Amino acid sequence: MLVEDSATDGVISWNADGTAFVVWQPAEFASDLLPTLFKHSNFSSFVRQLNTYGFRKVATNRWEFSNDKFRKGERDKLCEIRRRKSSSSSNKPQPDVHVQAAKLGQIEEDDQKSSSSTSSSSELATLIHDNKRLKQENGFLSSELAVMKKRCKGLVDLAAIYGGDLDREDQRGVDDELEVEETCSEGPKLFGVRLELEVEAGTSK
Repeated sequence: MLVEDSATDGVISWNADGTAFVVWQPAEFASDLLPTLFKHSNFSSFVRQLNTYGFRKVATNRWEFSNDKFRKGERDKLCEIRRRKSSSSSNKPQPDVHVQAAKLGQIEEDDQKSSSSTSSSSELATLIHDNKRLKQENGFLSSELAVMKKRCKGLVDLAAIYGGDLDREDQRGVDDELEVEETCSEGPKLFGVRLELEVEAGTSK
């Protein structure tokens, strides 16, 4: 039995005279040892089960439980431990303690499923909240992206406008240079008629 395992004496063991057992560390007992016996880790449920089978708490300052059929070294009396009779079933034969333990285990499993369902509901609410927050953040980022795209397009359009003006200025400058060169090569004109100039070498006026 677990109560006789010396490796767990710091958590659960017999009392000094072997007439009761003591749970010295309820938290550690619930988390580490209870799951090896039941499908739960609820110390309060374990205490309720003890009460159901006639165990009673015999100390006020520690978790010490006693049953007349549960004594150190008296394993032959364990089979006499029965679930306490209720008023409605006083005339009915009581099932074997092992069968009752199995039923209790099923009840505790149902309680655990109910607790798990509550936990799932809480997780769902958290997920819904996170999803709403992410949608808001996504909308904010989309707005920022739209603003940046608008600014970028404005810069591109502005660059295109200034680039076109510079190209026209460059072309106008080239045209002016060509016109000057053409004028110089043709000589002076009067009313659109080119004048022929004769230069007499050595002539002075």
